[in-house]
Amino acid sequence: MKLQTEKLRNGGQILVAALRVNGADTIFGVPGESALPIFDAFLDETPALRFIVCRHEANACHMAEADAKLTGRPGICMASRGPGAMHASIGVHTAWQNSTPLLLIVGQAPRRHLGREAFQEMDLVKAFAGSTKWSAEINDPDLIPEYVARAYQIAMHGRPGPVMLSVPEDVLSSMSPVSDVAPARRLNPAPTTHDMSQLRDLLQAAQRPLMIVGGGGWTDADVKSLAAFAHKNGMPVLAGFRCQDLLDNRDAHYIGDMSLGGSRPLAARISEADFLLVVGDRLGEVTTRAYTSVRCPDPSQVLVHVHPGAEELGRVYNPHLPIQSTVGAFMEALGALQPVDSSRWASWLKDGRRAFLDFQQPEQTAPALDLGRVILRLREALPDNAIVANGAGNCNIWLHRYFSYRQLGTQVAPQSGAMGYGLSAAIAAKLRHPERTVVGFAGDGCFLMASPDFATAVHYGLKLVVIIANNAMYGSIRMHQERHFPGRPSGTSLTNPDFVQLAKSYGAFGERVESDAEFPAAFQRALESDGPAIIELRLDPNQLTPDLSL
Repeated sequence: MKLQTEKLRNGGQILVAALRVNGADTIFGVPGESALPIFDAFLDETPALRFIVCRHEANACHMAEADAKLTGRPGICMASRGPGAMHASIGVHTAWQNSTPLLLIVGQAPRRHLGREAFQEMDLVKAFAGSTKWSAEINDPDLIPEYVARAYQIAMHGRPGPVMLSVPEDVLSSMSPVSDVAPARRLNPAPTTHDMSQLRDLLQAAQRPLMIVGGGGWTDADVKSLAAFAHKNGMPVLAGFRCQDLLDNRDAHYIGDMSLGGSRPLAARISEADFLLVVGDRLGEVTTRAYTSVRCPDPSQVLVHVHPGAEELGRVYNPHLPIQSTVGAFMEALGALQPVDSSRWASWLKDGRRAFLDFQQPEQTAPALDLGRVILRLREALPDNAIVANGAGNCNIWLHRYFSYRQLGTQVAPQSGAMGYGLSAAIAAKLRHPERTVVGFAGDGCFLMASPDFATAVHYGLKLVVIIANNAMYGSIRMHQERHFPGRPSGTSLTNPDFVQLAKSYGAFGERVESDAEFPAAFQRALESDGPAIIELRLDPNQLTPDLSL
């Protein structure tokens, strides 16, 4: 490492410079006294680098994770030691399950105090070792540029994921002449000519092929290549868990998604397929309906599995053809592949598409406020590039089933099933794309886990709309209770605030909707308001899912 002697910088300045070298422009977090030199260094980088001050570290880390989904670059969260780091850990778990590149930076107790159980001291490296791709503590300011570059490299390469760096307080205040180092560079594994030749032969021999797409790292060019391949080869395409925006849902080749509460006929169709081309998706529990649609570990279908992480290929499923490749490199190679004769599966494609369209039709008998019809009205009201962020809870079954995603980067959702994600992700989305319409969708329980950061939306004047589906209970848990212990609810009833008055207490827009006919006008008023807005939907608590009631 080349050292510079003409300029001394403290560790905070060195760290911020290393982040800037690697392309950082936004950091989410809650300030702490153990990282004061970092916050001081931010002042010299404004406006090129902005710090978004949040009200809770869990929300801050979820904002960073959502921002990474939208940019393809590592999201950055800052937290203080001990409680702050533990609050942020849920976002780390979300980044792990979503394969999202994320860098969590934690201010640590001074080196000379470590080992004494100093104030808020904990072994951060050990605490995050099992939930990150790499966790490390920087004990010398000279090592900061090297460690930051390595953190970026690890977060981005192979299967992307989270990294944690702990930096003791006295390291951040120490002076050093160390130079910046070159930024991390992406590794781009690509399929071989032999891989693509084998793939074409296997596809040509198929009778009932399906393509499953998922994961991160997709670009506009990649989704165009996906659509072109599907059209040329008559390929039915379905989305993995919460990856519905990879192919325009209006496309005749799109046949649905494998999400919680998804279509059982679609799951059966996967089982009936004789060929699966899986690109980017890990084939996790939800996508495979608890590993039943695709038999584990040896699938009954011919499986071609494409993934950037060699560690994922063969880890759960034994593919007939494993291909280690980034999505971009594979889609480029796929675009050059000579089309096959798809006439044998033309009816297979049409039947799959028809089943998807049937699944999107709401029930004819419905309560006054039918969430399915609300989602259909939302779908009609939003432009194609609107971003819809959601968290966890049964209300999202309606969203995934009835909404239509039309462009890449319009669905931001946690594959970890994390509560509180929808509001946080909506804030991150609006900060990243202020020119686009952003909607946060949350159940009442989900929203209240993140509600302190509605203040952050107000603080930054973000014109986003939060739709709260209020049924006064933890609906998904109540559903499982009814299945296993019918008529014996326990621990799932909730008492909520007046969400409309909550919004107004911030000086924001709030309105309650009690019938789906009222929704379009209320939503338009929310869009036209000066800042963040809340629309509360009063739901019938008897309706647990579109197909299941108490």
